[in-house]
Amino acid sequence: MPGVAIIDYGMGNVRSVKNAVECRGYDAVITADAAQIADASHIILPGVGAFESAMINLRRGNLIETLEGSVRRQGKPMLGICLGMQVLAKGSTEHAESRREHQGFGWFDADVVRIETVRADLKIPHMGWNNITKEREHPILANIGDKNLNFYFVHSYHMKCRNKADVVAFANYGVPVTAVVAKDNIVATQFHPEKSQDSGIELLGSFLSWNP
Repeated sequence: MPGVAIIDYGMGNVRSVKNAVECRGYDAVITADAAQIADASHIILPGVGAFESAMINLRRGNLIETLEGSVRRQGKPMLGICLGMQVLAKGSTEHAESRREHQGFGWFDADVVRIETVRADLKIPHMGWNNITKEREHPILANIGDKNLNFYFVHSYHMKCRNKADVVAFANYGVPVTAVVAKDNIVATQFHPEKSQDSGIELLGSFLSWNP
């Protein structure tokens, strides 16, 4: 099987992602090395934590430039997970008290904003299992029945896309919460497939066999 590069920038639960990938029978390497990323067939960008810290770490490791080359120019399939999805937006309003918006990759015409649910019984962060609803079909969800579209979320912010065609699925948390986005060879999930049991493992398998 071809190798999978799991990007290590100090902000993700990379070991559990690696275990989930290997569960599907693929070789995976946790890396920040440009040569290893260039050699991989598929790339996964996980992430947990603060948007600003993630971007600082990615810039410090020259990983934005590396990913631009492998994903945007060479067309390698990439999966962003949680914070790894959010950094693909133009920017984030996280830590708005600093009175500046933190800049992201800009691969999606979107901003990352705090979930503003109107229901008092729904607490932030959005944490735990939730169903997602498809807005359109995509290969990474093709092998999962609608009754099994249940995934594990942990987040307070989500991506608001200006281009509705980029949205593959959303979750309902009092308000619609963007759950899956995709464009060209890039797909990203707000939830954690590596923590989502059978449905998450199935999604990862579909991504790893995806050749857009």
